[in-house]
Amino acid sequence: MQSNKLYVGNLLYGTTSEDLRDLFSTYGTVQDVKIIEGKGFGFVEMDTQEEAENAKEKLDGYEFKGRTLKVAEARPQRTREGRGGRPGRGGRRGGFNSGRRYY
Repeated sequence: MQSNKLYVGNLLYGTTSEDLRDLFSTYGTVQDVKIIEGKGFGFVEMDTQEEAENAKEKLDGYEFKGRTLKVAEARPQRTREGRGGRPGRGGRRGGFNSGRRYY
């Protein structure tokens, strides 16, 4: 494991940062907790890689508030690029009745 930041998935909606801090503090010093509201997952940052690895080993598959947790090393966020549409296509759009007359 190369990071001290963990992904925590399958959280019960309503789980608080304090809930996760309490759970993970059993395995070391918790630096930061971030829950992504309405998504059912969050991130926990431990003090060291060793603490993060230990927490991951102990808590992956652990039942917490009636849910089986998925704990894994957090991956870097992917950069979001544009959707790849055609650039520079301003102006009037055509359609069924675009003003053209056909005889």
